[in-house]
Amino acid sequence: MESIDVPTPLGDARVHHVRASRPRALLVLGHGAGRGTDTADLLGLARDLPAHRVSVALVDQPWVLAGRRVATAPPTLDVAWTAVLAGLRSVVGASARLPVVVGGRSAGARVACRTAGDVGAAGVLLLAFPLVPPAARGDADKHARALAKRRPELTAPAALALPTVVAQGERDGFGTAAELREVLRRVPRAEVVAVPGADHALRSTREDPAPYLLEAALRAVALARGE
Repeated sequence: MESIDVPTPLGDARVHHVRASRPRALLVLGHGAGRGTDTADLLGLARDLPAHRVSVALVDQPWVLAGRRVATAPPTLDVAWTAVLAGLRSVVGASARLPVVVGGRSAGARVACRTAGDVGAAGVLLLAFPLVPPAARGDADKHARALAKRRPELTAPAALALPTVVAQGERDGFGTAAELREVLRRVPRAEVVAVPGADHALRSTREDPAPYLLEAALRAVALARGE
């Protein structure tokens, strides 16, 4: 995996890139609010996808490089992400014709949804989308407010006619696969891949999550390519 620092208005971000042979798509993934791209799910996709002719770029936000312990405010994440995506093709040597699928896990999934139209994405892959925080689940009003905020983010790519694939754990405390499927039930070009027994970190005591994440990623690529 090659790594390169990329300047943004908020400091340098870092892109870790794995090139596939004769790539048919580039998948760009961001991370969650508590740590960078060194998580099993993201590293697993970077390991597995090149064999399927999909190049992968993992993006560490500037706050990670600055040594902060938690993410900065959502608008700053969007600014840094769009700055990286603006010049990413030249950074990783991707053809202008290569479809770009954007995504991320948790907070990174939200960033990808909010900015998909701005960065010219052909599709979206979401890992462990945080639909409703656990702290809001015991109060009906808080739950409704959280859902009212997160639902438009989740459905924003579909509103732009961009295909969306979500890989969600069956016991994710921020929203189970069943909950995500219900929210997206009438949303066109949106699909959910359930990860058996997995929590919000996409860790499972039942099965290896990797095949399900790979399935979701390949489905997102196929839809982005119109296949």
